[in-house]
Amino acid sequence: MKLTQEQKDILEGRQGEVKAKVMETIVRYGDMFEADELVKVTHGQGHLVTSFGLSLLKPVYRIMDELIGAGLKVEEGFTMDPRPGDFENVKCNLLDRILFSTVLYGAQGKYEKQLKQLGLVRDDAFSCACYFDEMGNIPGKGDVLSWAESSAVNYANSVLGARCNRNSGMIDIFGSIVGFVPKFGLLTDEGRKAKWKVTVKTTAKPIPQILGSAIGIRVMEDVPYVVGLDKWIGTELTDECKAYLKDFGAATASNGAVGLYHIDGVTPEAKEQGEALLAKGYKEYVIDDAELERVYRSYPVMWKNPDREGTLAFIGCPHLSRVQLEDWADRIVSALKSKGRKKVACRTVLCTAPPVRAAFAKTEKYAKLMETGAKVTTICPLMYTSNPLTKTRRIMTCSNKLRTYSVARYYKDDELLDIITGKED
Repeated sequence: MKLTQEQKDILEGRQGEVKAKVMETIVRYGDMFEADELVKVTHGQGHLVTSFGLSLLKPVYRIMDELIGAGLKVEEGFTMDPRPGDFENVKCNLLDRILFSTVLYGAQGKYEKQLKQLGLVRDDAFSCACYFDEMGNIPGKGDVLSWAESSAVNYANSVLGARCNRNSGMIDIFGSIVGFVPKFGLLTDEGRKAKWKVTVKTTAKPIPQILGSAIGIRVMEDVPYVVGLDKWIGTELTDECKAYLKDFGAATASNGAVGLYHIDGVTPEAKEQGEALLAKGYKEYVIDDAELERVYRSYPVMWKNPDREGTLAFIGCPHLSRVQLEDWADRIVSALKSKGRKKVACRTVLCTAPPVRAAFAKTEKYAKLMETGAKVTTICPLMYTSNPLTKTRRIMTCSNKLRTYSVARYYKDDELLDIITGKED
């Protein structure tokens, strides 16, 4: 790997032994992927995936202490993935509380103190959707990032046109501290070419979770170029369009390993370059109504008693945007009214970013939603399901990401709404 003099100085310890070890890790990471050089991180605000104080992550906490002891930090700060717990809005029994507070996430308090010393931008900067306006971590087109969190990297690459590889935990903060990352994969023009042309030929607007799932399963880690979707979502990146692409992208990243997708006529690079983004020898995949139904029907139900009703519904993984949160509140209140009911039929938890929740909590829509018995939390539902006791519970979701990583059962939005507001005979 060719290093600049500045990079060599860091590697050779001229800015301290600990920073040299950080740089060596970044260089070795690049060597693994045959990177020729390191490039400067141009959007300095990082995003870290390891937001949970898991008791078993003792090596992480030792490294964090070593960074702090050397006076290192992310100069422009960083945001984090969601916190793991919220006992007020996601109620737990005594045994659950003990498991969450000690066995699982007993180091949360200590870990968050470390994060503040290393550059955490605010106490409420915990969301998988750090790119929300309310979160403020929004890179520009062409910016080079040192992020982790598959759905955030996917969104930043695709919808914002930034450049970031699918990094792991710790690599994210190391790249942000030294200010350089290896140039390979999605940081290169060639790596951003699409190896698949996906044509959408549905008779109605496809559900983003299922469409993204179908594509992720088929293309795996490759870049897809999607045509025909602009008919249903428009060609402007409105709040509604961005919310759709957030959920679509998260499904491609979790049901496959997609770090970047292009939507013809919609996403920045596709608007500029069109089908010139297709790599030589690209493959094709046509998605129609029957294909989406096939994918949907393939999802397993992993409940012990699959014929019984669900008891807990999580909505928002990745976190709901303000537009989505308000829409779900309206739909829940309206559906209950139409059925002559006042309360939701099962525990219903909507997940969003802390600043989004804080703003929403001041509105009349929030008050009406609270009257239904539904709750709004800022946790990561995946972290909730890491509690082994939840494996025996009948958790429902309309998130393909949560479905993929847990035993939660997937329902389409309308199906889930009907269940949580009380099915009519």
